[in-house]
Amino acid sequence: MAFVELRGISKRYDTVTALQEVSIAVEAGEFFTLLGPSGCGKTTLLRTIAGFIRQNDGEVLVGGSSIDRLPPHRRDTGMVFQDYAIFPHMSVADNVAFGLRNRQVARADIKDRVASALQTVHLSDHESRMPHELSGGQQQRVGLARAMVIRPQVLLMDEPLSNLDAKLRIELREDIRDIQHGLGITTIYVTHDQEEALVVSDRICIMNQGRIEQVGTPWQVYKQPETRFVASFVGNMNFMDRLPEGVTGGSALPDANGAADMQVRLEGVADGSAVAAIRPEDVLIVGDGGHPAGDRRQSSELRFDATIETVTFTGREAEYFVRTSNDIGLAVHVTRPTEALVAAAGAPVTLALPVESLLFFDGKTEKRI
Repeated sequence: MAFVELRGISKRYDTVTALQEVSIAVEAGEFFTLLGPSGCGKTTLLRTIAGFIRQNDGEVLVGGSSIDRLPPHRRDTGMVFQDYAIFPHMSVADNVAFGLRNRQVARADIKDRVASALQTVHLSDHESRMPHELSGGQQQRVGLARAMVIRPQVLLMDEPLSNLDAKLRIELREDIRDIQHGLGITTIYVTHDQEEALVVSDRICIMNQGRIEQVGTPWQVYKQPETRFVASFVGNMNFMDRLPEGVTGGSALPDANGAADMQVRLEGVADGSAVAAIRPEDVLIVGDGGHPAGDRRQSSELRFDATIETVTFTGREAEYFVRTSNDIGLAVHVTRPTEALVAAAGAPVTLALPVESLLFFDGKTEKRI
């Protein structure tokens, strides 16, 4: 049985539907992330679990029991907010102890639990400091310690890293993941950052316009997207509503049923009933020897010619944008590019698309086929 279960949650504001019959099951100890663009309903869903928002329909259960009739302070959840939400007139230790005092925990226990929580978030030597003496990252660590110290059944985190700079976000997201693993707290985490979600999550729920598009592991949502929206939102994706001119390699398709199935899918792209898709890192630039650069040889691939329009060199990687003769634009991501390729803007190039890396989506329903 799932530890946190949402059954048919809907929320409406006048004529606007924020959540449409959302059903999710989160396992005990799981790091479960709600991911989606702004306005997709992920924060509304998180606040519904916390009790700050009351749903119109559906039920929220924790440990098999409904918590819908409980006020927020009795739901045994800890909340970490985007804007830190720590008290500016209290020291670090007093901020962390606030929830324990409200629960009338013994003074000696409060001291021990606060010390342990601050050690967990690497702030043991900051307990007497005031919030204005802390950096943004340190303030968020205080918020995390305050949420954890009450030992909640469920930890809720609403975009806790969005106000931090890029380097600090990477550092703190790794700490959050380590802390969550160490404590084993069931965690529901909200973010719009795809990379962040892929790094920290056991499973990810992709949301769009108040609905669930897909729930799966980071590998599943990235490598096996169930809809075109998921494919486009998580990472970068090339979509082709028609095939490039001069495609070769059909004879190299898999044998037997694999070849027949691939032919049907390619014909679907040709007649407009399907869309082909491939990640930029899976598009291969063919080297001088006739094999893909980096010796990434494929037994089954489609080849065609294109022209490099732009090159963006970032050191260990390069990003290309190429265009075919029938005006199909593709992004290509190359690790460890050669000097010749970095200087190749405007040059003709042959591309190879590995058959096993191609995805296909229905042209009308946008579901993967």
